[in-house]
Amino acid sequence: MSDDSIKTYLANHPRMTGVLFTLLVLLTQAGNAAASNYVVAGP
Repeated sequence: MSDDSIKTYLANHPRMTGVLFTLLVLLTQAGNAAASNYVVAGP
């Protein structure tokens, strides 16, 4: 999918911009939560 078709799709479906942003935030939070439980013993 090219950048132009993504821009066109999001221009035609503005609610998807919010959905994609929300998914990005949730994935970021899940990554941070998973990383905080990771313990490394040693230097």
